[in-house]
Amino acid sequence: MKETQAYIERIRRVNREYQRLDLAVDDSLANIQAGQALLVRRIEKDYEAEVWDPYLRELWFPVEAQARSILVVEQRARQPFLPGQLLSIIGPVGSPIRLRQKLRNILLIAHDSSPAALLFMLSPLLARDVSITLVLMGAARQYEASHLPEALELIRAEDNLGWNDMVMTLGWADQIFVLGTPGEELASFAKILRLVRSRRTVLPPRFIYGMLQRQLPCGLGACHACMVNTRQGHKLQCVDGPAFDLTTLRLE
Repeated sequence: MKETQAYIERIRRVNREYQRLDLAVDDSLANIQAGQALLVRRIEKDYEAEVWDPYLRELWFPVEAQARSILVVEQRARQPFLPGQLLSIIGPVGSPIRLRQKLRNILLIAHDSSPAALLFMLSPLLARDVSITLVLMGAARQYEASHLPEALELIRAEDNLGWNDMVMTLGWADQIFVLGTPGEELASFAKILRLVRSRRTVLPPRFIYGMLQRQLPCGLGACHACMVNTRQGHKLQCVDGPAFDLTTLRLE
């Protein structure tokens, strides 16, 4: 991980709520993997003339890599960005998602959250002919997904978080990754874990993971502000995460 500069090369509006930014990045970010993120701060003019502030960077999860030096991120459309805008980036932050080698079907769940933090894995998985189902729950049901790959199966859950053929969907899933309500992820994870356990009696190891999206003060494991409690002791989102096995997280 290191600090580099990037600039916004292009901006595209993908639906009413979201826009995608093409970032021209340093080669050090060329091998970023699904699950890893960027700590981003906008630079008003040039780096040397800026008032330096090490804190309050934004956590951005890439959604796509278009080329070795282009990363795509998804941001709210109401946020003011401009082509050519300069960014200070620290990254990559976190550990890659632990995907099984033999993976046929994967289930992604977004509860009251944009699914953006899960989207970076879509292209590599589809290239491996993995079947992907994305379930949108709660407020996430309003997410317009017409810009996502057509091969993706999209399900909008009902008010009780269920959906048609839910037992079958959970039964064939080789792995599940969950996004929760930002700032209240543990409560969301507990709700989804109860739901899955009520439909699937056996949860094998490394089967269901929760992705944390908390803002990170340092990203280095120095401040311990992103600490989570697990059955194996305390872990850090910025070092050990952001994906944690939900059967090992202490969700109370």
